[in-house]
Amino acid sequence: MKDDIWQRKEIESPCVKICVVHPEERICTGCYRTIDEITRWSKMAPEERQTIMAELPERAPRLAKRRGGRAARLKR
Repeated sequence: MKDDIWQRKEIESPCVKICVVHPEERICTGCYRTIDEITRWSKMAPEERQTIMAELPERAPRLAKRRGGRAARLKR
């Protein structure tokens, strides 16, 4: 039995459900989108989403890996 009723075309998204905005770069540490891009994502044309998705890997190196704890805060 084929269940066509529940099939729908979802908007492609790079979201990995780790929604934390980097304090200096102002991009999500999970998907690398800006807050503006995340907000407008569902209203964007597919071409605009594809363009942004192509740019996301280049944004990853901008995020310095953060080390937690007191020692990391003292180094700042």
